[in-house]
Amino acid sequence: MSTIYEVAALAGVSPATVSRVFNGLNVSAEKSRAVREAAAELAFTPSRVARTLRRQHSEVIALVIPDIENPFFTSLARGVEDVAQQAGYSVVLCNTDEDPAKEAKYLDIALSDNMAGVIIAAAGDHSDIAKLLERNRPVVAVDRGPHNVDIDAVMVDNRAGGHAATARLVEHGFRRIACITGPREVETAQERADGWREVVAAAGMADIDQYLKYSNYRVGGGHDAMQELLALPEPPDAVFVTNNLMSVGALQELAGNGTLPPDFGMAVFGDLPYAGFAPKGITVVHLPARHLGVTAATLLLERINGDAQPSRTIVLRNEVGTGDES
Repeated sequence: MSTIYEVAALAGVSPATVSRVFNGLNVSAEKSRAVREAAAELAFTPSRVARTLRRQHSEVIALVIPDIENPFFTSLARGVEDVAQQAGYSVVLCNTDEDPAKEAKYLDIALSDNMAGVIIAAAGDHSDIAKLLERNRPVVAVDRGPHNVDIDAVMVDNRAGGHAATARLVEHGFRRIACITGPREVETAQERADGWREVVAAAGMADIDQYLKYSNYRVGGGHDAMQELLALPEPPDAVFVTNNLMSVGALQELAGNGTLPPDFGMAVFGDLPYAGFAPKGITVVHLPARHLGVTAATLLLERINGDAQPSRTIVLRNEVGTGDES
C-alpha cells in the first residue's frame, strides 16, 4: 500500500501539501492536480478512519431537501455533490417531503452519525437545528432557511423575482393577475407572493386577497389552486405561480378549460420541468439551482475546515425571461 510520502515524492510536493489536498484545505489548483494524479497512479487512498478520529467527525455531509422529485432540487443536489466529492466528502441525501417531523428525524441522524455538517432547505420556519449548533456542527441554509438562526445561507432574491415576473405580466396588458404560492409557513412562498402583491397593488387591482392561493409546491396543488381561481365570479386573466411543479398542474387545468398562454398570462418562479411541452410566451424566473448547491457546499466545507468568521448570507441573482429560452 502506498504512503503519503510516496505520493508527495511523485507529485513533487511536501507530505503536508498532500495532507492539505485530501483534507479539503486551500491548495493551488496546480499542486492539487499533481497530488491527485500521483495518488491515482499509486492507487493511494487516504485513511478515512484516521481522519475521522483526528477530526472527531465523519467525512459525510447531509443534504436535507423537501422534494427530490423537483428538478430544481435535483440540480441543486448535483452542485453540492460535485463540490463535496472533490474535497473527499460523501453526501447523504435526505428527502423531507416538506414534513417537519421527518426533517427532525434526519437532523437527529446527522448528529448521531457524527456527520461533518448539514446543508438544509428547511421544511418550515421553525426547523430545529439547535442540537447541531450546540455540538459545533456547521449548518448552511440553502434556498430557504429556519427563522431567527444565525447561520450561513445561500438564497435567491424571492421578493424581487416575484415582483419582476408579475410586472412582466402587467406590461403585457393583463389586469387580473392571480398568484399560486406554496405553504404559508415556508418563507419562499411568502416572499414570492409579497413581490406579486407589491405589483398588483400598485397597478390598482381590486380584491387582491381572493386571487392569492396557498398550496403545497406540488403538481396537484397547482392544479387544484388554478381550478379554484377559474371558478371565481370574475376569474383572473393571468397567474403568477411561485414554483415549477405547481405551474405544471396549473397548465393542466388551463388546458382542460381551453385557455392557455399566451391568451392567458402565466409567469413561473423556476424553470419549467417539461419546457419542451409548454406553451409559448410563459414568463420564467430562471434560477441558478446548481450554483446554489455549489455555493452552499463551499461555505459548509470552509466551516468544517475551521472558518470562524461571522455568518454570511449570499444572495444569487435571478434572470427573468421566457420558457422558450430555457
